[in-house]
Parts: sequence; C-alpha cells; structure tokens
Amino acid sequence: MKQKRTLAIRPDPGGAVPETAMVMAAGLGKRMRPLTATRPKPLIPVAGKALLDHVFDRLRAAGIKRAVVNVHYLADALEAHLKAHVKDIDIIVSDERDRLMETGGGLVKAREMIGDQPFLCVNADNLWIDGPADSIKLLAARWDDAEMDALLLVVPYARAHNHPGRGDFHLDPQGKITGRRKPGRVAPFVYTGVQILSPRVIRDWPEGPFSTMVFWERAIEAGRAYAFVHQGLWFDVGSPPAIARTEALLIDA
Repeated sequence: MKQKRTLAIRPDPGGAVPETAMVMAAGLGKRMRPLTATRPKPLIPVAGKALLDHVFDRLRAAGIKRAVVNVHYLADALEAHLKAHVKDIDIIVSDERDRLMETGGGLVKAREMIGDQPFLCVNADNLWIDGPADSIKLLAARWDDAEMDALLLVVPYARAHNHPGRGDFHLDPQGKITGRRKPGRVAPFVYTGVQILSPRVIRDWPEGPFSTMVFWERAIEAGRAYAFVHQGLWFDVGSPPAIARTEALLIDA
C-alpha cells in the first residue's frame, strides 16, 4: 500500500460529516504488553474483533469516505490487515516506519494527505458504542468552522470505563474547553480519542515528535477549542486486564 498525494475534498456545508478521517495507528502499545509483542495494539481483538475494525465500523456507519492511517510499529501487519478488511473506504497510508512522530507530529506528516477541510481524527485503539444517535454525526452537527479549531468528543469521568487517569478537561456551559486537569486534581471530562480538527490548527509546529496537545493548548488559549459530551459507552482498552472488563461490560450493555 503506497502513500499518495490527494487533492482536498470539500464536504457539504451545514454540519455534514467530514469525508476524511485521520486514524492514529502508529503507537507502540507499551501498556498492552505482552499482547503487543507480536502484533500492533490496533489489531488486538476485543469482543471478537480487532480494535481497528471496531473503529472502521464506526467510520463506515458515519459515512466516512477516506481514511489516512499512520503506521510505525509492525507496520506491515497493519497494512496487510487494512488491505484485507477495508474495502469500502479509500485508505491512504502515512508511513512513519523510519521515525514515530507521536500524535501531533503524525498530523504534520499527514497534513498534505488530509486536505484543506475539517477532518475527523480518531485513535485506532478506541472502543465506543453510540448512544441514541451516531456519535460522529452528532459531533459533525455541532462543528462550527467559524468558531472552532478543535471539537473533542469527551465522556464524563464517572462513565470513562477502565480509565486509569484523573480526567482531562473542564468545560463551560457552552462546551468551550476552559482548562486542563491540574496536578493532583480530577477533571470532570475525559477525552475519548475522537475529535474534529481544522487543518488551520496544524501550523508553527516544533521539530520532531510531539503531542497533539501543542495544537489543543493553542486552540484553548484562543477560545477556539470545544468539546461535545458522548452519550453512549466508552472504554479505555489500554492494558490486558481492561480487555476482559470491557468485554464483560459489553455483554451487560
């Protein structure tokens, strides 16, 4: 599967779902060891299906037409899986075999492949279940390009299943992100790994690998970072013990 340059795709106005998704699949999966000794974390099975396939089920249901997927660790296995299992979404690979760029650097490397319109960005090791409506479609309906550079899907801390952290963000009543968690304190909302970003936020980046937090903090400071609260189930499947707990919760859902 070769990299290819593409022209920007313009989605329909009025809250339409972006046609392009950036799928973050390049991580090392250290917390998932020893399961990631022989396979990349996105290919770890949960509830009978690879984590990556759960993600593509959600993209497919929302109407995503193309996906840029970055690869690094066991990249050949990821590319082979995509070729065998994804037939109805155009896949463009952003190759990070030579150097893992982290999430922010991964966006920079894939910038020309993503295009010039707002895009969905999803972590490949996510697992979420929609509530009363499709979560990606709801996120897209909330997007306001004149007002936002980033719109994150978040879940209340109390409903962040298996999450080992202390939360990520505070929100005002309009959904604007007002701050990050302070050391030693719990924040009320957890980032789910799903967001819509404007390509204009990908600018003035540092050299080498870096986190998307660089872009988020810029958007927060400018008052252009918002969040939308997920109404369904969400699971942090970051370690081997979390797999069994997630599968048990899915049976009861």
